[in-house]
Amino acid sequence: QVQLVESGGGLVQAGGSLRLSCVASGRAFDNYIMGWFRQAPGKEREFVAAVSWSGGSTYYADSVKGRFTISRDNAKNTVFLQMNLLKPEDTAVYYCAANNKYPQVAAIRLRNAYDFWGQGTQVTVSS
Repeated sequence: QVQLVESGGGLVQAGGSLRLSCVASGRAFDNYIMGWFRQAPGKEREFVAAVSWSGGSTYYADSVKGRFTISRDNAKNTVFLQMNLLKPEDTAVYYCAANNKYPQVAAIRLRNAYDFWGQGTQVTVSS
């Protein structure tokens, strides 16, 4: 079991930045691929970014590539999402998730590959 707690959300103007954090407790954090997903009102939860066990490989949705950066600190059991050049369409609840069963690149972007989820943190970008 892994427990995930996100923080760092808030209200920001378009063009601004936020840094989300997700602290994990429980079993071996560095055994998990970590991902960020988001869900806007009335929309499906969608993939944002993921990072491999070591942090050496990262994956991004096309909509955030070049603006968001995912990273992890295994010594602190923490994964980060640095979000720059935010747009109103980035407004959503952002969820941290952990996956230790499906390391295939094709699976990393799929919600069903992730067994453990945080409670979410709200990000609101005003125009």
